[in-house]
Amino acid sequence: MSKKIEEYIKDNKKAFDIGIPSKDLWNKIEAALDERRPEKKKKHLGLLFCLGVAASLILVMTFIFMSTYRNYKKEVEIADVNLGYAKKEMKFASLIEEKKDSLQIYAKDNPDLYNKFSNDLLELNKDYIKLKKELQHSPDQKLVVRAMVRNLEIQLQIINQQLSVISQVNEYKKENQI
Repeated sequence: MSKKIEEYIKDNKKAFDIGIPSKDLWNKIEAALDERRPEKKKKHLGLLFCLGVAASLILVMTFIFMSTYRNYKKEVEIADVNLGYAKKEMKFASLIEEKKDSLQIYAKDNPDLYNKFSNDLLELNKDYIKLKKELQHSPDQKLVVRAMVRNLEIQLQIINQQLSVISQVNEYKKENQI
């Protein structure tokens, strides 16, 4: 078959060389191709662009919401404001718990006195809780932290005084029993 084509080309070589397509032929081909191109592709690209922008906006809004939500839920701790005060808070809180245990031992001998002391400590503890809530929204957090640590310090002083009073009462009772 290829021999037939070669013979045909050799026989008609002059006809191939003479017959040059006109310049209008290429213009007609381009015009026909332009007519066949669908305009929907341009609309389709516009739709894809709008969907891409919408998806990007949703992603950005989700990121902003999640970062804001995380920051909103996080409670401010004393250590966030001042590490030194946080250490003092831990020290005072542990001493208070230790001394409260000692008070409870004496409570068996003097229940009325223990109840009065407990009420005083309860009031101070309520104030401490209020200060802790205020810390979350306070513009001057250092001031609130100082007040919280001072509250714990006062609680410790009161417990120490209470222990001293109870031990004096117990000594007095022992002396009078003899």
